Amino acid sequence: MTQRMDLSAATPEGFRAVLGLDKYVRANVDPTLLTLIKLRASVTNGCAFCVDMHTTDALADGENGRRLFAVATWRESPFFTDDERAALALTDAVTELGQDGVPDDVWDKAAAIWNEKQLADLLLAICTINVWNRIAVPTRKQPPALV
Repeated sequence: MTQRMDLSAATPEGFRAVLGLDKYVRANVDPTLLTLIKLRASVTNGCAFCVDMHTTDALADGENGRRLFAVATWRESPFFTDDERAALALTDAVTELGQDGVPDDVWDKAAAIWNEKQLADLLLAICTINVWNRIAVPTRKQPPALV
């Protein structure tokens, strides 16, 4: 599959704006939680580039490979804390926005764990990875070749 476009070359200013949002969420969301959010949304969106990047980075940072594989089946997996499960549920709901939006029970669980700013930062993190996925998938951005 050939990459269709390099967005960073086509619109450097727009690309930098997304990078700015990404920088903000990296500074304001727990790194482990952010990795799980990024990986879950990327799996859901079918973004091979982002799945590869986030799993590679997480493994390099010492994350457990079993947990990373289990993100695909997080509801059935014993490897996640209640906080992580709430973040993953919110990620699913925001990523797969249905006709009724984010269900109250999903939102309420997250709101019971994080204060308003923390929850807003989680929401921005979920939205940001969805932006990256929606850039990489249509442009067919590919992960680096195996070496």
